[in-house]
Amino acid sequence: MEWYLYLIGAVTLLAAIALIIVVILQEGNSKGVGVVSGGADTFFSKNKARSIDAFLNRWTKFFAIGFFVLIIAMNVIAFFLDKTAA
Repeated sequence: MEWYLYLIGAVTLLAAIALIIVVILQEGNSKGVGVVSGGADTFFSKNKARSIDAFLNRWTKFFAIGFFVLIIAMNVIAFFLDKTAA
């Protein structure tokens, strides 16, 4: 096996772990529950939560696209290596 396959595999593993962590850190979409239970948020806490959610959402998209590209690259490389070996 070539060294670049190990490198792409390691980067893919790191991207998968980062994607899992970013998804787990996001809050659930439970709008309106605070109104029913009587809990009220202040203006600043709502904006803070939105900025954190927007940040995590942005990074989720980044890691998902990176993970997708790495998987496609691994498959293309494996396909061409298989063609040259035959």
